[in-house]
Amino acid sequence: MTIDIFADIACPWCYVGEHRLAEALRRTGVEAELRWWPFQLQPDIPAEGLPWEPFAKAKFGGMDRARAAYGHLEQAAGDAIRFDFDNLASAPNTTDAHRLMLLAQTQQRIPEMAESLFAGYFTEGRNLNDIDTLVHLAERAGFPGEGVRAFLASDDGKGEVEHSQQVAQQYGIQGVPFYIIAGERPLSGAQPVEAFEAALVRFA
Repeated sequence: MTIDIFADIACPWCYVGEHRLAEALRRTGVEAELRWWPFQLQPDIPAEGLPWEPFAKAKFGGMDRARAAYGHLEQAAGDAIRFDFDNLASAPNTTDAHRLMLLAQTQQRIPEMAESLFAGYFTEGRNLNDIDTLVHLAERAGFPGEGVRAFLASDDGKGEVEHSQQVAQQYGIQGVPFYIIAGERPLSGAQPVEAFEAALVRFA
């Protein structure tokens, strides 16, 4: 079974969805090939990222509104994920983070890389536009640092990130997370674990 995942590393609901899908796979025992499709919620952010607080004020209409939105998300996430929104380093351009996800996909290690990047950004306040930080997060996921650094210094994966955004548009995907299970069952949003379970069992 294949599961196509359209997601962004800077999307908190994608982090929630990653945990819920993993739990559904654990409960059902279904073996699946995960395929990562980069989706940038903010593709026009400059390569160095933007300061977080001005970005959040512009996006939500004020920090109080931002904190209210985050509070709702933290309740939905429960104890499985620790968000620290006050510690966010920046609003990143996620091209390089997506490139690392595509690198992980070549070794069928999407969950390890996703967890390291999501936790690095949302829990630890890491800067996803800093190369040293990305190398560290990749090493934590089990990848050799020197190889990762060389990969990020190249253009490998950049074309795939852009192409994936176009594929998402062709599917009519306007928000993430978005999942396509077994090539035909779409699930939009961070669905409850039970919804993932039902889809997995149906196509297993």
